[in-house]
Amino acid sequence: MNIIRASEAERNIRNEMSTIFVDGFYQWLKYFSKDKAKLYKTFAHMFNIEVFYTAVVDDNIAAIAACSTKNIPSVRLKYSEFRKHLGLFMGSIAYVILKKEFEKKPYPFQISENMGAIEFVATSVNYRGHGVATELLKSIMDSTSYHEYVLEVADTNTNAINLYEKLDFAEFMSIPQKHSEKSGVNNLVYMKNEKMKEVESREPIL
Repeated sequence: MNIIRASEAERNIRNEMSTIFVDGFYQWLKYFSKDKAKLYKTFAHMFNIEVFYTAVVDDNIAAIAACSTKNIPSVRLKYSEFRKHLGLFMGSIAYVILKKEFEKKPYPFQISENMGAIEFVATSVNYRGHGVATELLKSIMDSTSYHEYVLEVADTNTNAINLYEKLDFAEFMSIPQKHSEKSGVNNLVYMKNEKMKEVESREPIL
């Protein structure tokens, strides 16, 4: 397995990233279209490849995740792409809703300069259950210099929560959701990992 920043890929991997993203978040995206082929095309443009990282296995993109800051969005949505693939009506609705949710993420707490936001973690259906996402997130936290990392996860996504807990993320906030019976999500859970830095203190030898 090789972990690389998406911008370092030797080929255009946006379509592969979009497939993984749509398959991973289809539960919420299917409101805009149940046709996965349309969704794959709709979202292929949006990834900010400077902040997305990928796990590569046998030259295939096996998992994706972004690590962004408060000043750099992990995705940038284009209205023209939504209209092109989803039509004028649904494309407009999807663009308005997702631009607010994805690009202008309203975190219920302050994102500081020393905080990295882990977003859009998803694994290819062909590589699930093999620890790929675990290795990807470990690599991101090892290779970046933030003091702490935060992420958002639905309380019903127990597999993801178990993964994050194994990586020393702990819940620090939970926000109840309206219309939970329709969405299937009772609370949005916010978890934090504080990177520990060991500082050696040596007394001078006299």
